[in-house]
Amino acid sequence: MSRRAIRFWYLLHKWSGIVPTAFLLMLCLTGLPLIFHDEIDALMASDAEAALAGAPSASSGLPLDAILDQALADRPGEVPLFMAFSQDSPLLTVTTGPSPDAAGGDMTLLFFDRATGEALGPAPVNAPMDFLLQLHTDMFLGQGGMWALGVCGILLVVALISGVVLYAPFMRRLPFGTNRTDRSARVRRLDQHNLVGIIALGWMLVIALTGAINAFADPLTENWRDGEVARLTAQYGEAAPVAPEEYASLDAALATAQDALPGRSPQFIAFPGGDWSSARHYAIFFQGDRPVTQHLLTPALVDAGSGAFVDARTMPALNQALMMSKPLHFGDYGGLPLKIVWALLTIATIWVLWTGLALWLRRRPGAIERRIEEIRSGGRRQALA
Repeated sequence: MSRRAIRFWYLLHKWSGIVPTAFLLMLCLTGLPLIFHDEIDALMASDAEAALAGAPSASSGLPLDAILDQALADRPGEVPLFMAFSQDSPLLTVTTGPSPDAAGGDMTLLFFDRATGEALGPAPVNAPMDFLLQLHTDMFLGQGGMWALGVCGILLVVALISGVVLYAPFMRRLPFGTNRTDRSARVRRLDQHNLVGIIALGWMLVIALTGAINAFADPLTENWRDGEVARLTAQYGEAAPVAPEEYASLDAALATAQDALPGRSPQFIAFPGGDWSSARHYAIFFQGDRPVTQHLLTPALVDAGSGAFVDARTMPALNQALMMSKPLHFGDYGGLPLKIVWALLTIATIWVLWTGLALWLRRRPGAIERRIEEIRSGGRRQALA
């Protein structure tokens, strides 16, 4: 590799790593507890929630119509917006609001035990985890914050690729994994930075790419949602909306949709009038039956007035990739053992970022030029031999 090429890759590696380092360290530090969010939420759950036992709410329990009536009785004057199911417990949630197009801040999330019908009250507040999730997702800056963090993920990919390109010429004359303990602290830190970086390379690439995808996913998901619902309901044109008091049985609507989509489990139901449905349909979103595919959604539309099945569509390949990136990003598809592996690799990434920053802060003028010249001289001597 020429001197000019080495210098180019070195500068690319340095600045693509240095510029987003503070944000990447923040993402690693906030992401570490978020890996175990299910376990932490379970520890902080109320006594009633912790005592839940029985079949998943997605498969059996009291009639959905009875649960919905109870939720609306608890929130008089409001309309149903969503009903969501659990694949692991009898927990069922109902979201209500003052109108079908209510803003998120005006919604109320109610918890129920579908096995007994017991109301568990509004959603519990887990302030620390909610704060970490918001900071990790968009730094409390909304979509702009998500895009900024997405750019940081892309820069990390560039830093990793350029680091691999540099690894061969910089470590050409040393065995893999060498840690020169007899050299200066800076050289030892460089060896550790290189070794840990190469070991965790594949994982860091996956996390950086999935994180960047997640950051830019919302507009694409919204585009799919709006376009798919519009295509599914095009035949109805400007049909009048269905009033809540005229809704057909939820249980019958779900059974009809499950007959059309066997082998899938319902994840949530969007009621008429909201962004996730049309003015006169239940939009029932089904998920896959495996850990890796449970984030892939298939919407089915059922007429909210008659209960008749309308249509169902699978997600396009691009949106499937977007949905698959979320569990992969948090290691949320292989149980606790995989989460522990994800946590250890996150700690390794923190070490790589910190040592890279320390190397830059304690840099010596002209050091990289001397190192490039050593590499070039070594390459020439090897060629002459």
